[in-house]
Amino acid sequence: MMKRENSNRTRIVGLRFTPLEYVELEKRFRASTCRKLSDHIRRHLFNKPIVATYRNQSLDELMEETAVLTSELRAIGNNINQIARKINTLKTVPEFKGHLYLFEIQRERLFDKMEEVSDHTQKIAEKWLQ
Repeated sequence: MMKRENSNRTRIVGLRFTPLEYVELEKRFRASTCRKLSDHIRRHLFNKPIVATYRNQSLDELMEETAVLTSELRAIGNNINQIARKINTLKTVPEFKGHLYLFEIQRERLFDKMEEVSDHTQKIAEKWLQ
């Protein structure tokens, strides 16, 4: 069994920060891979390496666009499901033709959005592989 590293940490030190100092400390902590603020402070205090994370802004923007496209696809899918349910309940041909036309429009929108998602996924893959 592995011994816990902090098992003999019995001493507590309290620190007070100004609001600006704390914001800066928290910003540095969030940019690191440390899971706890105390671990981050301890690493800094004892000159141990602190691994910082790096976020690629262009990937964030692509992910945001992909999230928007996904919600649009869900909305289109819901519309298609509603039209399909309505078509299944129709009794006359004119009603059927009108809803079939609406179905075709939603189907075209769906395929257009699927193409957009595919393009964005390709862009993300290309950025990821750089």
